[in-house]
Amino acid sequence: MAKLSTILDQIDAGTILLPEFQRGYVWNRDQVRGLMRSLYRGYPAGSLLVWETDAATAAVRGHTAGGDGGHKRLLLDGQQRITSLYGITRGRPPAFFDGDARMFTGLRFHVEEEVFEFYAPAKMQDDPRWIDVTALFTEGLEEPFRILAEHTEKHPLYAQRLLALQSIRDRNFHEETITGPDKTVDVVVEIFNKVNSGGTKLSKGDLALATICAEWGEARATMRAALDEWAGAGYRFSLDWLLRNVNAVATGRAPFHALADVSSDQFEQALTSAKKHISGFIDQVSGRLGLDHDRVLMGRYAFPVVSRLLHLNGGKFADAAERDRVLFWYVHSALWGRFAGSTETILAQDYDALTRDGIDGLIRNLSRWRGGDLVIDGQDFEGFGRGSRFYPLLYLLTRVRGARDFGSGLELKQEMLGHLASLQVHHIFPKALLYQDGYSRREVNAVANFCFLTQQTNLEIGKRRPEEYFHEVQEKHPGVLESQWIPTDQDLWRTDRYLDFLEARRELLAKAANEFLAELRDGSAPPAEPLRPLTVAGEDDSDDNRTRDVVALIADLTDLGCAEPERDAEVTDPDGRVVAVADAFWRDGLQPGQGEPVVLALDPHLDLPQLEKLGYAVFVSTDALRSFVKRRNQEAAGEESTDEAVT
Repeated sequence: MAKLSTILDQIDAGTILLPEFQRGYVWNRDQVRGLMRSLYRGYPAGSLLVWETDAATAAVRGHTAGGDGGHKRLLLDGQQRITSLYGITRGRPPAFFDGDARMFTGLRFHVEEEVFEFYAPAKMQDDPRWIDVTALFTEGLEEPFRILAEHTEKHPLYAQRLLALQSIRDRNFHEETITGPDKTVDVVVEIFNKVNSGGTKLSKGDLALATICAEWGEARATMRAALDEWAGAGYRFSLDWLLRNVNAVATGRAPFHALADVSSDQFEQALTSAKKHISGFIDQVSGRLGLDHDRVLMGRYAFPVVSRLLHLNGGKFADAAERDRVLFWYVHSALWGRFAGSTETILAQDYDALTRDGIDGLIRNLSRWRGGDLVIDGQDFEGFGRGSRFYPLLYLLTRVRGARDFGSGLELKQEMLGHLASLQVHHIFPKALLYQDGYSRREVNAVANFCFLTQQTNLEIGKRRPEEYFHEVQEKHPGVLESQWIPTDQDLWRTDRYLDFLEARRELLAKAANEFLAELRDGSAPPAEPLRPLTVAGEDDSDDNRTRDVVALIADLTDLGCAEPERDAEVTDPDGRVVAVADAFWRDGLQPGQGEPVVLALDPHLDLPQLEKLGYAVFVSTDALRSFVKRRNQEAAGEESTDEAVT
């Protein structure tokens, strides 16, 4: 048994730490409230699992000074509870903290109702019975006693309750200890995953990185710094993704366990090289293809293949022709979901083809996998929403083929637009007009109904009919409609011919895409100055009730501690086939690493049994998902749920 105050002191002294392979803090505020409620009421606090080891066995996270001669006590099970209690009672996160400290700051205790809630000014500022829990632990009882004595006759009862709250520091936690020379990192990680069956699971990448961190403790922090740098440039990648690139450089193999034979020095060198390869290829993808922000970055898992190619090439493309052929392969591998299914299997095949025949081998591999020529058909642009694989291709064509703005007539390039360089997705046929005429959401949000305009032009067009504003565009700026692949048959500009318009525009888009990609493949694409990034602002969803509901749900769920989801995201099966387009998709669970992937899909024609069989938790209404999260959080806080059951 160990007293909480002793555990917290040991954290301060650096004798209780976290193993580096642990993921960060992921609890939400309701889980914190539930913990405090349980401890205050004297409910069981749960046990802790501690791994006792020496400095040579495992890397740790956070400050290590003050440790017992290199001897460490690493917290395997109980991180979320102990981190929350440390933050509440100390008023700051522990040195090993990695997460959002707002989840445990601002907690208040109501001495009359004996409930815990986070600070809400309108509700609490004029009621002295709401006691700042952190101040109670850090500053003592004198001030709350004084305030309560001045404002209430129940001071003695309230004082008793505050003493009971403060005595949480004296609660004992049962400790189980793992120790012994046979308890290697691999063994301990296996134990960790078993005891965390309902919590944060480690991925294969985490397991591989745990071994690396045992030799090079800065590995994870160095990788996080690289991820932060790319995020600052507008591209968000995962730790596993970066590790795949490092593995490609270090071993040329796909499975993470290949890193077991890589020394820490070799890993560090491979990481340095992978970072250079990735940054260099991002420059090409942005400057040559115009894919300059996260939403349009296609085929992320093609990057490890490119990292491997650049590694074999000594860090650079042989010439501009090879670069363009790699870009041709990259775009096609993304469009057809080459890496959407069994990633490691496909990577292994492509590494082999690359080693044998370079980029030519990759293109042949992809062509055989597709079962024919790499050609885009008009029907391929039938996707809808910004989660479609062909939405980035539309943006690419807009950037590289000189699409022009309807309002100014200028090409949509930063150096030409200047202060107007912020673009917006424009529905060519206004949404409200199409909904009014009975078209479905899929049809309204078809990729072929999108184009990119400056925000100013988008606002000026508003909800006008194409048959009205297209004539004005033609008169003021001849050729602009054609530059945006708009069919010039004026009969197609009417809403009753909308589906025919989509079909005609899809053919124009496919033709433009095939021409550009063929130029890349054949080395005939003319050299050009690198495209400078543009900003693409969110669209106005004021006339789309469904989208407004989803946006409101996401705001509510993030307030409740859930992660930000992907919007309009494709959901695939293990073979990479798209089985649904989710309105919102929590790929790593509502809280990262906790629970199964969650799909919100408001499409009534979903194959629900298939999605559930694939391991997705599926919700078909915003109310159902909102109720589920509230009920889950109420259960975490130990409260009665007032919501109706959700099936």
